[in-house]
Amino acid sequence: MNSQSKITHLDALAFDNRFIRELPGDPETLNNRRQVIGACYSRVLPAKVAKPKMVAYSREVAEQLDLAPETCESDHFTEVFTGNRLSAGMEPYAACYGGHQFGNWAGQLGDGRAINLGEVLNRQGQRWVLQLKGAGPTPYSRTADGLAVLRSSVREFLCSEAMHHLGVPTTRALSLTLTGESVIRDMFYNGNPKAEPGAVVCRVAPSFTRFGSFQIFAARGDIPLLKKLTDYTIRTDFPHLGEPSPAVYQAWFEEVCRRTAEMIVHWQRVGFVHGVMNTDNMSILGLTIDYGPYGWLENYDPDWTPNTTDASMRRYRFGNQPQIAFWNLVQLANAIYPLIEQVEPLQQAINVYAESFEQGWQDMMAKKLGLSAFDDELSTELLAILPLVETDMTIFYRKLAMLELDNKPLDDMDEVLIMPLMEAYYVPEQLTADYKKRMGDWLRNYMRRLREEGISDQARRVRMNAVNPKYVLRNYMAQLAIDKAESGDYSMIDELLELLRRPYDEQTDKEAFAVKRPDWARQRAGCSMLSCSS
Repeated sequence: MNSQSKITHLDALAFDNRFIRELPGDPETLNNRRQVIGACYSRVLPAKVAKPKMVAYSREVAEQLDLAPETCESDHFTEVFTGNRLSAGMEPYAACYGGHQFGNWAGQLGDGRAINLGEVLNRQGQRWVLQLKGAGPTPYSRTADGLAVLRSSVREFLCSEAMHHLGVPTTRALSLTLTGESVIRDMFYNGNPKAEPGAVVCRVAPSFTRFGSFQIFAARGDIPLLKKLTDYTIRTDFPHLGEPSPAVYQAWFEEVCRRTAEMIVHWQRVGFVHGVMNTDNMSILGLTIDYGPYGWLENYDPDWTPNTTDASMRRYRFGNQPQIAFWNLVQLANAIYPLIEQVEPLQQAINVYAESFEQGWQDMMAKKLGLSAFDDELSTELLAILPLVETDMTIFYRKLAMLELDNKPLDDMDEVLIMPLMEAYYVPEQLTADYKKRMGDWLRNYMRRLREEGISDQARRVRMNAVNPKYVLRNYMAQLAIDKAESGDYSMIDELLELLRRPYDEQTDKEAFAVKRPDWARQRAGCSMLSCSS
C-alpha cells in the first residue's frame, strides 16, 4: 500500500467491536473495584493525563493498521494512545478473567491496568484489538492504580517487537508514550517506593483472550456464559474449524495445544524466559503475552528465572517452561470440560501438546546445530555441557556456526578445537581440563555427524544463522535504554528497535550489542532479576 492510500486520521480506522457487541457486559457503569458477575467485560474510560508525549512507535504495526507515518507522528495520535481522547468507533472496556497464579487459583483477576479501545479491521480484513496498558484503573484493578511506569513500558514495547522479528508468536506494540505524570512504585516490594515517569503502551493482537477468560466462568459454575465465550472465540478467532459443537470444541482445544507448543519451542530456541506463566498470562492464540518480569538467558542456566517473586520456588524457570505450559493447558481442559463432558477427547488434545512440543523441539535442535535430522545423543550431551561453566547461549551458537570444520583434523587438541568458542565463556578460568576434554569430544562427534550427512560449512552456517539470533534484547541493553529514557533521552529505544528488526543479520556496525553481558550488569536491578512491579 502506498502512502497516499494509507489512513491519515485515526477517525478513518474501521472499528468492528464484536467482543462487546456479541458478549454480555457488566451492567454497572461506575469504575469501582468489584467482583463482576455474569459478564465478559466492563466498560471503562482511560484516565486523562497531564502531558502526553510520544516516545516511539513501531512502523511495522502502524502498517498493519494501514496508518500513515504522519498519522503516528501527530499530536492527535499521541493524545489518543495515551488515553486522553477517543477516536471515532472506539468503545473502551476492560475484560473479566481469572487465573492460577504460581499454581494457586486466584479467582477474579481481569484487565487491572489494560483498557481495550476496540477492534480494528484493516484493509486485508484482519482483526486487530488495540489495548492501552497503564491508562488507569478498572473494576479489576484490585488494590492497584492501573498505571504503568516508563521502566516496564520500555521493556514491553521493545520486547514485543523484538520477539516478532525473531519469529516468535507474540502480541505487538504500536506505541510508547509518556503521561507527564509520576507514578509511585516499590520496584522490589522492599519498602523503598519512589516516583517514576508514567507511561502507556498500546498493545495490538488479534485477540487478548486468555486461558483464564474461560476459567473464571467454569469456576463460578456459569456454564452458559462459558459456552457463549467459547462459541464466540471459535467463530471469531478459529472460524476455519466450523460451527461450534462438541467435536469442534475438541478440535479447537487441540489447536490451542498445538499453538502453545509451537510458542514454547520458540521460547526455548532463543532463550526467552517469560517469568510469570500464570494461566491469566497464557494467550488462547498461542501468542507471547504480558511482558512483565521476563528475561533472556545470557549464561545458559535451565534453572534461571528473572522473577524475584519466583526466586525460591523457580516454578517458571527456563527449563520448566514446557512443563508449565502443559500444566496450564490441563487447567484450561478442566475449565472447558462442561462443554464436552468427556475426559478422553481432552486427554487426546493434551497428548497433542506433548507430541507437538517434542517433535518441534527436536526439529528446532537439529536446526540450531545445522543438522538435517535430530541427533539425540549430540543434543543431550551439549545441553549437559553448556551449564557446567558460564556459557553465553546466544554467542555460543553463533560461534559454533562459524567454526571451520570441513577440513578440521579430528585429532586436534581440545584447546585448539575450543579456541573459536572462547568468546562465549564468561569466566575462562572455569574451563578445567575435564571440561575441555568433554567439549572437545563433543566437537569431534559433531564433526563426524556433519561429515556423515555431507553438510558443508557454508550450508551449515546458513541453516544455523537462520534460527540462532546474533542479537536479542539482552536484559542490560533494555536497562541502558531505560536509564537514558528516564533522563529524557529516547535515542537508544529507537536504536534498539532498529537493531532488533534484523536479529539474524551480522550488522557489523552494531557488534557492541553482540557481546557478553558486562560485569556491572551481573547483579544490577533490571539486568539480572526483576519483580512483577511496574
